Amino acid sequence: MNNIKDIYKKYKIMPNLQLHQIRVAAVAAQICDSLSIEVDKESIITACLLHDMANIIKFNLNYFPELNEPEGLEYWQDVKNDYILRYGNDEHQASLMIARELGVSDYIYELIYCIDSSSVEIIAMEDDFGKKICIYADNRVTPHGIVSAEERSLEAKERYKDHPHAFNEEGRSFFMNNLFSIEKQIFSHTDIKSESINDESVSKYLEKLESFLF
Repeated sequence: MNNIKDIYKKYKIMPNLQLHQIRVAAVAAQICDSLSIEVDKESIITACLLHDMANIIKFNLNYFPELNEPEGLEYWQDVKNDYILRYGNDEHQASLMIARELGVSDYIYELIYCIDSSSVEIIAMEDDFGKKICIYADNRVTPHGIVSAEERSLEAKERYKDHPHAFNEEGRSFFMNNLFSIEKQIFSHTDIKSESINDESVSKYLEKLESFLF
């Protein structure tokens, strides 16, 4: 069994990135617990906890300078450089490579693969609610907490405006239309509303997920 806390330490995951992945997993866990249909909750949570392992590759480490402390900018720049050297420049593919290193199941690997904007249309059309929950949960979390899907989209638009894969307005509209479709699909099978998911509602999950075993 792997303890997520040990995995984060081994891979030198920045504290803010650890928290992001834990928050995404917490959103997914709350959704799973409210569903009237059966899903593989453990695999969904595991995928969410691992989906952005290599995201330091795309980080502008000067954007939130306070998040570099206490280790400092130079330390995290060295970690970023090492990730690029080991895994390449594509953070999503690098995270998938790490998932393989960790020996996750094929289904968990599929879930991690789908937590990417390029998969949103297919996920909206497919029947796999595990994939729907994973991509949706990721799009409810900003560096500062849980927000609506629309608020998260606007925040990401600003934060990644200089990223080579950033959406133009047409692309953002296409993505959000599919994400809202996924949102409706998910909450048609729950006893809660989308706005019921917030920082307070997921707080009971956070501490447990910090020591999640998989």
